[in-house]
Amino acid sequence: MPIVNRLADLADEITAWRRDFHENPEILYDTFRTSEKVAELLQSFGLDDVVTGIGKTGVVGVIKGRNGGTGKTIALRADMDALPIEEITGKPYASKTPGKMHACGHDGHTAMLLGAAKYLSETRNFDGTVVVIFQPAEEGGAGAKAMIDDGLMTRWPIEEVYGMHNFPGIPVGEFGIRKGPLMAATDEFRITITGKGGHAAKPHQTIDPIVVGSHVVTALQSIASRNADPLKSVVVSVTVFEAGNAFNVIPQEATLRGTVRTLDAGVRELAEKRMKALVSSIAEGFGATAEIDYILGYPVTANHDAQTEFAIEVAEGIAGKGKVDPDIAPMMGGEDFSYMLLERPGAFIFAGNGDSAGLHHPAYDFNDDLIPVGCSYWVKLVETAMPAR
Repeated sequence: MPIVNRLADLADEITAWRRDFHENPEILYDTFRTSEKVAELLQSFGLDDVVTGIGKTGVVGVIKGRNGGTGKTIALRADMDALPIEEITGKPYASKTPGKMHACGHDGHTAMLLGAAKYLSETRNFDGTVVVIFQPAEEGGAGAKAMIDDGLMTRWPIEEVYGMHNFPGIPVGEFGIRKGPLMAATDEFRITITGKGGHAAKPHQTIDPIVVGSHVVTALQSIASRNADPLKSVVVSVTVFEAGNAFNVIPQEATLRGTVRTLDAGVRELAEKRMKALVSSIAEGFGATAEIDYILGYPVTANHDAQTEFAIEVAEGIAGKGKVDPDIAPMMGGEDFSYMLLERPGAFIFAGNGDSAGLHHPAYDFNDDLIPVGCSYWVKLVETAMPAR
């Protein structure tokens, strides 16, 4: 595996940054310590510009190539935020903050992009400009959109954008990617069913919202089984069902919450339309009423064809032939890098984390053996996209 030698030499230093981030996790937009350390490191590397406060706590660094930065501008993005999970790894660098941990590897993503920025700033072996993006609030806060709304794509004339995420189960040194939809749109729904409460011994005098809600839960599964094209993925999951607080009382209300995941814009629209029709008609049939709050979340993460082909070429240069899956199965998890791909052409790639616990699991840990691999991918992407003349 042709890892860049200088990055292999830097691996211990980059690992130390990663473990420091891991010990000090911050969630959503509250990445104050992380953002400050990222900015300080970028400044110490001698970047041409370091800007903080983009999208509240986002950090942007600019590295100009040997031609003074004229020509193409590409962006590389890492996410910085952690999750509200209690860590159980027992590692010496485990989270020092109760109830918060880096359970998705964003500590590693941040460290790898920092390592690449250090190398690129030292060598400048490219023409054009590299914009390194350190983003808060990927885990449900739409930090990518906040940075875009703050002028990320226009303040720096970004032409292409690339992202990377570790992937448990893929061996370290291997990659997975695909053209088109890679990760799902992540919508949320909240349904409030209002019936008529009363004594549990006299159900005929009530309109039981629990019965209505139970029929709703069952009917919602018909969206996938009987409404959507069976060749197009859709997941409808009711994850919360709240009603009542006494064994002998039929409650007045029931609340259902859940998520809808889709990989196709048409199916996404269909799912919302069918859910609203089903819920309202079922409630009406029982004499109850229902309110539906349907919240559109992250869009589909859809890779652009040309940039995906280029990312495969670069990844194969690092991993070797046969070590990059160019048609990895799409995931129904979400990713707010989708907003960046709506603004500019680009590609999002998975890098193997080895045989680790799964993402968002309290026993998960980023595999530090991935660091030189990921850093080399970033560096080779830049040097291949904008070769020095």
